[in-house]
Amino acid sequence: MKKLIALLLLAQIGFAQIQKVEPPFWYSGMKKTELQLMLYGKNIGNAVVSCDKATVVGVIRTENPNYLFVNLDLKNVPAGSLELSLTQGKKVEKRTYELRARRKDSANRKGFDSSDVMYLLMPDRFANGNPNNDSTPDTADKFNRSSQDGRHGGDIAGMKKHLDYLEDLGVTAVWSTPLCEDNDPKTSYHGYAQSDVYRIDPRYGSNEEYVDFVEAAHQKGIKVVKDYVTNHWGTEHWLLKDLPTYKWVHQFPGYGQTNYRMTTQFDVNASEIDSRYCMDGWFVRSMPDLDQTNELVLNYLTQNALWWIEYANLDGFRVDTYSYADKHAIAKWTKAIMDEYPNFNIVGEVWMYDQAQMAYWQKDSKIGAIQSYNSYLPSVMDFTLQGELGSALKEEESNWTNGLIKVYNNFTNDFLYPNTDNLLVFFENHDTQRFNHIYNGNFAKYKMALALIATVRGIPQIYYGSEIGMQGNKDKGDGDIRRDFPGGWNGDTNNAFTLAGRTAEQNKFHEFTKKVFNYRKNNPVLHFGKMKHYLPINNVYVYFRTLNEKSVMVVVNNNKEAQVLDLATYNESLAGYSAGKEILTGSKLEINKSLSVPAQDVLIIELQK
Repeated sequence: MKKLIALLLLAQIGFAQIQKVEPPFWYSGMKKTELQLMLYGKNIGNAVVSCDKATVVGVIRTENPNYLFVNLDLKNVPAGSLELSLTQGKKVEKRTYELRARRKDSANRKGFDSSDVMYLLMPDRFANGNPNNDSTPDTADKFNRSSQDGRHGGDIAGMKKHLDYLEDLGVTAVWSTPLCEDNDPKTSYHGYAQSDVYRIDPRYGSNEEYVDFVEAAHQKGIKVVKDYVTNHWGTEHWLLKDLPTYKWVHQFPGYGQTNYRMTTQFDVNASEIDSRYCMDGWFVRSMPDLDQTNELVLNYLTQNALWWIEYANLDGFRVDTYSYADKHAIAKWTKAIMDEYPNFNIVGEVWMYDQAQMAYWQKDSKIGAIQSYNSYLPSVMDFTLQGELGSALKEEESNWTNGLIKVYNNFTNDFLYPNTDNLLVFFENHDTQRFNHIYNGNFAKYKMALALIATVRGIPQIYYGSEIGMQGNKDKGDGDIRRDFPGGWNGDTNNAFTLAGRTAEQNKFHEFTKKVFNYRKNNPVLHFGKMKHYLPINNVYVYFRTLNEKSVMVVVNNNKEAQVLDLATYNESLAGYSAGKEILTGSKLEINKSLSVPAQDVLIIELQK
């Protein structure tokens, strides 16, 4: 009798309405014409699906009756509205779905490259432009600026407010840590445990505000790079609370911790269990590991990435924990994006301190080809250079292995990379020890490091606050290396966004950074020029960047004493040049027999004939 009553009730109410459709809308004219819609609603799994203007080419059902995956062929379907119909018995539910027109020439958008200077910021810690969204009713982690792990209130409005500051500094690309919703009950400010990848976290603003920010940045000649996470989501993600399928995430069953041993991805001697725990293990307990070998998951992630590029008009991705994902699946994801946008750029976090191991992950790697592997990833992060800069400048008395020879040796391995221009070079980021903490705020060390990353091959990246000498000790927790930028909050007594508001010490760092980056900005020789370097002598490292008839000589002296260089050593690079302009001081130099270099200083010389 109870069963009969239940059936009668079901007949009266039909099936529950669709609660979610993802992607929420799509674009006509994409190169890949098939779209997979994920429909979510109670007991919709047995519904028959049709569409008025597009062909339904497949329907995938899982063991969870609350999901339907519907494949639509959108070839030759113009922008406008589609009508989806779900039929179950005599009940029919109709849902309008929007196909939008793409921006003009969208497929040919130009991504970031070695002509750019990239500025990494953490939105929560950069600037609070709208105090009204510091806490929101539908997010758990509330405003608590007194805690280094709390939400401090920085947001998109704050980022937009200070675009003039970034433009003046010489920045041409902004990478912010994730802005999508992270509804973890605590330590959610970093954004890497996302709970909705189609929604900007309301404590940062709205989707529309993000699109507006990108447009405002573009008007100032600044590209926008989105931090994308393919490896994991947060446990608070709505979809993980009602898994579409058991195999949406890696299960052991349940939780299994990664061993963080990324070498197992290419180690020919690796055991299967070690490889599995690297790729399939969870990064931390609050971040379930996505199973990208599941085609439903891979489609979801691919479409979400394409959606954000098209919707927000993005210029690039930085992909978190790239080398923890299944390497074959992440290659498919990357290739799908680059096929749709051939001039886009994606830089992957491959946190390894061996050039051969990092080079394995760059597109068209000859090392990867040994295993018939191509990641299709255009750019990787040069962690070996970051590692060497954290120690080499401490070693003021050089020998066979210490001092600036470490930096020289880093570049001797450039033959391993398919494209050295497309390496991201940096001396710190949001996960590492602050450079100015390592060197106790020593301005001379900062000058040498900043000049290096700005003038060697690759794409220089600076972390917010470096340009004002900001310190922070990772040993005290990640929050200490992610301090608030002074002046980003009402009531801050020190406003480092303005010349008048900066302290004398902050301004010393800022003015040097601004001068170097703005010089670089307007000189293609530092973007695309061939690099030639010379063995360090007395802890003085000399290298040249040359493009056509233009050449720049860079001299880094980490010796405690001033040094006089015998220029005959560098004849092959100096031939034909008789003078130079040192761009940091503006002084004119004769390129004759010798060159004097102050102790622990750097010269950037634009050579002249």
